[in-house]
Amino acid sequence: MSIAKTVVLFVLAAAAEIGGAWLVWQSVREGKDWWWAGLGVIALGAYGFVATFQPDAHFGRILAAYGGVFVAGSLAWGIIFDGFRPDRWDITGSLICLLGVAVIMFAPRSGA
Repeated sequence: MSIAKTVVLFVLAAAAEIGGAWLVWQSVREGKDWWWAGLGVIALGAYGFVATFQPDAHFGRILAAYGGVFVAGSLAWGIIFDGFRPDRWDITGSLICLLGVAVIMFAPRSGA
């Protein structure tokens, strides 16, 4: 399995899912035009397809690991697009999640 391919696909998945949810949020909660939500729905649909390109064949493993990417990516998105400033516990928690991603995706497995 290519580590680089896995990482790139997780980043793309996070951009699609978090970005899609953010676009819907902007439309519903911040009063942006309806088409922001429409773009968000399209991005969320794209997220569903991106995960299928992961080299690992196990849906549960991919989605479990992606959960950690989602946590860290959500904080990063907030920093970039909303001016959010995470505290040390946000950062510590996201690093723990990313460590979990690494264990789930890249730990040596017998027969793998």
